[in-house]
Amino acid sequence: MAQADKSLGGTAADSARRARLLTLPNALTLSRIVAVPLLAFLLWWPDWELGYGLAFALYCLMGITDYFDGYLARASGAVSKLGQFLDPIADKIMIAAVILVLAAQGILRGPYVGDAHVIAGLVILVREIAVSGLREFLSDLRVSVPVSHLAKWKTTFQLVSLGALILGNALPRWNVWMFGIEANVPHTVGLTTLWAAAILTLVTGWDYLRVGLKHMD
Repeated sequence: MAQADKSLGGTAADSARRARLLTLPNALTLSRIVAVPLLAFLLWWPDWELGYGLAFALYCLMGITDYFDGYLARASGAVSKLGQFLDPIADKIMIAAVILVLAAQGILRGPYVGDAHVIAGLVILVREIAVSGLREFLSDLRVSVPVSHLAKWKTTFQLVSLGALILGNALPRWNVWMFGIEANVPHTVGLTTLWAAAILTLVTGWDYLRVGLKHMD
């Protein structure tokens, strides 16, 4: 009988634990991860205007869920370790997937410098990997690295740039003449803000590295 009670108690505890994990904020975070393959699929054909329009809508929806999962978790007191683990991963997976697909399909290309805009995307990817490793190293030392205001601006420019690059292919005829060349408005905004994000990426990455170096032998 005691064994049965223990088994029932364990089952109840497991159910309660699963209920805590499957909160709405965590479900929203997981939905972003699940949506990444669909987003990559829609971006795979650069000449598919409808696909890029749908990709832009999906990208915006993923951004909205990114805001609301954190807001709901804080408002409801449902902040969980799973959510804290998944949220930054979901963001990095989405950003990395979009940059890689856009680079592969020749979207990170512009006037004057051609494919050199890929360098800005590469800088962002390298920084994300390096900072993730640094955070993991410092967490073992119980050292936290707060997100700076510049890092928030970097994230803002990054999200705007990728959204604008996607929108540019959805609206390929939204063009204006600038400096003697015909330029797509969203695409130009996307490349400009991508470089702004890359520059802030270098600045904030160096700030994080300086903190990490203080705790290295």
